Amino acid sequence: MGMDGLTRELQAIVDDPALPLAGLAAVAIRDGAVVYQHAFGYKRLPSSTTPKAYPIRLDGETMFRIASISKLVSTLGVMTLIEQGVLDLDADLGRYLGYSLRHPRFPDRPLTLRMLLTHRSSLCDAAGLRWGPEVDLRAVLLPGGHHFGTGAIWAPQEPGSWFAYANVSWGVLATVLEAATGKRFDRLMRRLVFDPLGLKAGFYLGDFAPARLDDVATLYRRREKDGAERWDPQGPWIAQIDDFGAAPPAAPPGLDDYVPGTNGTLFGPQGGLRISAAELARIMLMLMNGGRDGELQLLQPATVDLMFSRQWTFNGRNGTGDSDTFRGLHHAWGLGNQHFLDVSGSAGGRACGDRLVAGGGFTGVGHLGWAWGLNALFVFDRARRDGLIWVSSGVGADPDTCPGCYSSNARFQERITDALYRQVLAP
Repeated sequence: MGMDGLTRELQAIVDDPALPLAGLAAVAIRDGAVVYQHAFGYKRLPSSTTPKAYPIRLDGETMFRIASISKLVSTLGVMTLIEQGVLDLDADLGRYLGYSLRHPRFPDRPLTLRMLLTHRSSLCDAAGLRWGPEVDLRAVLLPGGHHFGTGAIWAPQEPGSWFAYANVSWGVLATVLEAATGKRFDRLMRRLVFDPLGLKAGFYLGDFAPARLDDVATLYRRREKDGAERWDPQGPWIAQIDDFGAAPPAAPPGLDDYVPGTNGTLFGPQGGLRISAAELARIMLMLMNGGRDGELQLLQPATVDLMFSRQWTFNGRNGTGDSDTFRGLHHAWGLGNQHFLDVSGSAGGRACGDRLVAGGGFTGVGHLGWAWGLNALFVFDRARRDGLIWVSSGVGADPDTCPGCYSSNARFQERITDALYRQVLAP
């Protein structure tokens, strides 16, 4: 069918009236080289907040709020500091934070970076994901703290024993990085990762120049943003986030007085990175090449091996198969990355598992992302040096009404990944 055929197939997915997409950027890497790169649809559309705006198409420079793929990128900063001897994977986090951090029910069990990176810290998202710069996280994490409440941030299981996917773990992680270095998380990531790789990516929109903000895609859904939350596939696209036509980004009140090491949730380490598909491809190639980008050795090969070493595998007794693993989507984990094992099954009348392509056969490491209408995939086979990246900037119908045929993902997600694999990577 060739690359033209792939482009037509992806365009048909974008235009599918059952679940249209606002835009899509896709990259395929085969044997360590980019062999396909294309953008579809729009990064800016007329919406309820900007009704007179004109459509602006996606292009190779378009950046997206990349949701949970941010976690994998944040982990690069962690691994750099581990390599430099600033951090230790298995040290008590209190060494860096300056106070003892313990699960209230398990006061003798230290929490570690390894637990945070593998979603086994027993932290959970029930208490929230982000707090303002005036809040010290210890007031959320420790009994007696002003924001501790009922202690909903702690799951009942002992740290280290149970996998439960938790965004807030990365807020604690960012706080640890800040405390260990004295630097704000967003600026630290720029110094450790983005500037050395020559990336425009960033965690804090307040530092983006106007021209750089123009490159950030607005994320859309055909769903009311607040209130009834009704989906309408035939209705208008409704901006969800990064709608700079309505208002430029504003700094959180009190940020100028923020003390690094007190509350890294401010900078969205779990999901707030803005980055392009092309920049994600550069990161993927660097990881494929043992931490090397041209003349730059960002990470040593042994550090990359450690990052992608298997840390957790689901055995039915170390995490639930539904809420903790997103309906059976998560079966294995490294340090800040998912391991895709090609598992396919069914539960409750729906397909489940981490299978990436129809019929199976493609395994790898990486991360998925979805939030505010964005859906994205970053997965590669380290041995074959083959990889896929795609980012969609908005969904026109509820993905839960279009379940997948062989995985826990929605059908449109399966179709995009399968098309790229079948036409570019399949043997």
